[in-house]
Amino acid sequence: MKNLGLTFAAIGLFFATAAQAQEVEATATTETTLVTETAVQTDDFKKIEVSELPEAVTAAIATDFEGATTKEAYVKEKEGKLIYKIKLDVNGVEKKVYADADGNWIKKEDKKKESY
Repeated sequence: MKNLGLTFAAIGLFFATAAQAQEVEATATTETTLVTETAVQTDDFKKIEVSELPEAVTAAIATDFEGATTKEAYVKEKEGKLIYKIKLDVNGVEKKVYADADGNWIKKEDKKKESY
């Protein structure tokens, strides 16, 4: 009888420990996800609809990236001017380009020296 009571106590302790371990694991996963999402939002660009791109930018894409599909568009203001970051699919290859509101391409010579 005594052994039976100890057996039930051991089983209860096992299940309580397992449930607590799962709770800790779920919390750790949630914290990791939050850190990852925060890191993505560091470039100050705000996502916009592709249809919100200025006509000059759309025309520049059509001219310089014939057949490309615009997947995503972002905008930010820098020194009083709007800068657009555009993700394109050019024949199955993803390209990221930057343009001003007049459709002029912005080139980065050195990513470490110059930031948008």
